[in-house]
Amino acid sequence: MIEVLYFAWLRERIGLPRERVETDAVTVADLVEELKAREERYALAFADVTALRVALDQELSDFAAPLAGVREVAFFPPMTGG
Repeated sequence: MIEVLYFAWLRERIGLPRERVETDAVTVADLVEELKAREERYALAFADVTALRVALDQELSDFAAPLAGVREVAFFPPMTGG
């Protein structure tokens, strides 16, 4: 079971700030594919992953990263500003 967090417009599109997900995904990309297959709102939210960043257990990561041992996955748009 993995805690998945959604921030900014992802939260708005999916309609949830977080959820616990039962998954067989090996990588972040696999998890995204599982989520996209759930419902259209997930498919829309994850339609362009190049517009997203991901953190695993609060460490910036990438979509090829393995999920083994990960407790929390956070998806968010790139940060801007200074």
